[in-house]
Amino acid sequence: MAGSRPLALRDDYAVFQPITTRWADNDLYGHINNVTYYAFFDTAVNRFLIEQGGLDIQNGNVIAYVVNSTCQYRQALAFPDAIEAGIRVEKLGNSSVTYGVGIFKAGASEASAFGEFVHVFVDRQTQKPVAIPTPIRAALERIARAPDAC
Repeated sequence: MAGSRPLALRDDYAVFQPITTRWADNDLYGHINNVTYYAFFDTAVNRFLIEQGGLDIQNGNVIAYVVNSTCQYRQALAFPDAIEAGIRVEKLGNSSVTYGVGIFKAGASEASAFGEFVHVFVDRQTQKPVAIPTPIRAALERIARAPDAC
């Protein structure tokens, strides 16, 4: 049904990460290839975790694995568009977190693409799920969507 597709609006996201598109992101159709959006999700979320939560991707005892991701495409983007990834926490568990991520053309109020991205935190050595480290949890709580907004 026309008009029934959900919208992702700029105001729905807590923080934004700028992303530079590259010539290689475009496909033969002249727009950013769909698989590249998943890399945008990964880049934005991990940059936030590193900068705001202290995630040490090189030497930390705890790392995060992507276990699920989805994306809905609304409008094509292409190099050299300046884009921003909006992120928020949809659900915060003991060892996992579900993010909402929106990809916006710089300054646009509606997302060109949006979806979810799920991390599970694991011990680097054992590969078993562990509790989200306190500094990371605190950063995630700051961008958590209000329960009544879900």
